[in-house]
Amino acid sequence: MRRLHRWLLGAAVVTGFLGGLAACQDTLRRERVATCRRALPAIAPQAGIRLLRAATGPATNTVRVDYADGNRQHWLTCRFDAGSTLVALATESMSLSGPSLYMLKRFYLDTPDAQAGDPAER
Repeated sequence: MRRLHRWLLGAAVVTGFLGGLAACQDTLRRERVATCRRALPAIAPQAGIRLLRAATGPATNTVRVDYADGNRQHWLTCRFDAGSTLVALATESMSLSGPSLYMLKRFYLDTPDAQAGDPAER
């Protein structure tokens, strides 16, 4: 009986740990998606841009944002480090250079304007 109690206690601890880890991963995923989505107004500033989809991207640590400009569909992909730091951004026609990425993060994404301009909030 004592052995079963220890096993159940151990299983509960492991289950709790895995549940916490999953919640942490979900928070990280949401944070990454929001960051990439918020970059859209700076990358495609013209009026009439519509957010179509923002979700985990095709590769590890990436997020893809699909959007429309009129009838044309476009995309941008953001790559992150192991956390939530944006390390690369590319569209179907270009990749941001290091200095451009720095400027985007420093002067737009790190400001309240990025949250106010979030296409998901429109």
